[in-house]
Amino acid sequence: MAKIFIFRHGQTEDNQHHIFSGFRQSDLTAAGIEEAKQIGEKLKDQPVTKAYQSDLIRSQHTLQLVLNGYHQNVPIITDARIKERDYGDLTGLNKDDIAKQNPEQFKLWHRSYATPPPNGESIQMVEIRVMSFLNDILPTLKPDDVVFISGSANSIRPMRKYFEKMTNEQICAYEYEPAQIFEYQI
Repeated sequence: MAKIFIFRHGQTEDNQHHIFSGFRQSDLTAAGIEEAKQIGEKLKDQPVTKAYQSDLIRSQHTLQLVLNGYHQNVPIITDARIKERDYGDLTGLNKDDIAKQNPEQFKLWHRSYATPPPNGESIQMVEIRVMSFLNDILPTLKPDDVVFISGSANSIRPMRKYFEKMTNEQICAYEYEPAQIFEYQI
């Protein structure tokens, strides 16, 4: 059976300062670098055959640190369909400030399944592009494939929903732990 290991990028500067990143480029902090190295240490013995990253620097930097010499000559595929959700007009704004100014809207924009932030994407919209990605890669997997996917919190939600049969409410409520890895067999 093929194995898939999915992990979230390490902490970014925007995460540290409670900023809505979305499609914005925000690189890893020192803590984020350590988180990525922890993932790499946990996965160092996996015979990875291919790896996927988004077009965001945080996903790419995390994958680079995870592979970190443990895995040579691994094909790396960049796919924008697994990037973070677009927070639209909230991009670059402080989450704490938005929560204070408009608590009810903040809950909807931040964690509801179907309500997007102004000019942004809902988790439901992210799910459509992530499922397109999964529908493209899953049929190509061979029984001995070991795949790494370096994603973002909101691109991982629909992946977990698919593999773990989670509800929309469960995927929206989930909070990720640093260096957390999700493993699936296909």
